[in-house]
Amino acid sequence: MSGSRRDFLGNSTLLTAACVAGGSLLGGSVAASTLGATSGDAAAAVKQHTDGTYDTVPLAKPAWTLCLAQTPVHSFDASQWRKGISGNLQHMLQVIDAAHYMQKPDLIQFHEFPLSGWRNWSRQEILKFAIEIPGEETAAIAAKARHYGTWIVFGAYARDKDWPGHVLSITTIINDKGEIVARQWKARNTIVSGFWPGKELFTTTIDNVLDRYVEMYGRDAVIPVARTPLGNLATSSTQSEPELFRAMAIKGAEVFLRTASGGFSKTDIAACASYNGVYSSIVNNSISPDNGPFLEDATGMTGGTAIYGPRGEVVAEAGSPNETFVWGYIPIGQLRARHRQPKLCADLYRDVYADYVAPYAPGLFTQHQPDTMEDAYRYLKDKSRWK
Repeated sequence: MSGSRRDFLGNSTLLTAACVAGGSLLGGSVAASTLGATSGDAAAAVKQHTDGTYDTVPLAKPAWTLCLAQTPVHSFDASQWRKGISGNLQHMLQVIDAAHYMQKPDLIQFHEFPLSGWRNWSRQEILKFAIEIPGEETAAIAAKARHYGTWIVFGAYARDKDWPGHVLSITTIINDKGEIVARQWKARNTIVSGFWPGKELFTTTIDNVLDRYVEMYGRDAVIPVARTPLGNLATSSTQSEPELFRAMAIKGAEVFLRTASGGFSKTDIAACASYNGVYSSIVNNSISPDNGPFLEDATGMTGGTAIYGPRGEVVAEAGSPNETFVWGYIPIGQLRARHRQPKLCADLYRDVYADYVAPYAPGLFTQHQPDTMEDAYRYLKDKSRWK
């Protein structure tokens, strides 16, 4: 039996000092802060308040309904990618229709890879079917958002003309008018050599091209927060990275829309919500028949989709690992009325973070782009700065 993709993602590594000690990144209005800056904005400072408050835009309503779509992952042989992507896209569209059959969600969130699932593909194989944003797939999803007046959030492998040859993992936010208002990169991959012997992930993340990313988009874009009429939204497919989520909260994130594919830690999601006084979702895939080399419930790490509240309490959760919806109510107006940045005693430990050295230096994939998981392992195995 093959293991799940999320088996790769275990213990966290800290962000470097710039991400922890105050800074972290992306603010301003929706238009300015979510689609990525141009090179002319590269010198922009981190947009962060120093009085406990944070940037917002006016809310469209005092409360809204969140619908989490716990759907299957259907991977495919790379030679059948057109059929695979088309079938998965059609299923996504059917799920959006189904969510509106009896009631209307204000936002529908899918998991990390609803369009492709995950398999041990090579870089060149993924680049054949990685989507463009905007592109054919986002246009079809945006049409549903526009038709129903619903926001839609989903993860996908993506390619970008500004990053030729790179395989990106991006979470896209589409608003109720069918407009793409955010394309948030995955922050980092956990490097856990030895967990799957001889293999590592080769997806390009912010961390492993950090210097070039900052040069292109500015420091404020490293930790993005989308300031929307539903509240300040932050997305992530990174697991067990409390410093990352704290940085997002300092930037003003009020609702975390987190995704997984094959497992996660419920404690991590609940702690993210509780420690930062925010709402946090987690959308994982369901039991998935016809999923290539994987069993339907690979390693027992399916399901668990849920919404957690500002005290870490469960607001709503899936009752089974099968395909299902999870519905929850986000009283964003009530939260915002009392919410402030997390209260830290940063002066106590700022120097500890400033002197911390992560096991792997940022920017490693600007020097070499691995072609396969095995190539990624060979490239990274002697790059650790730890003994």
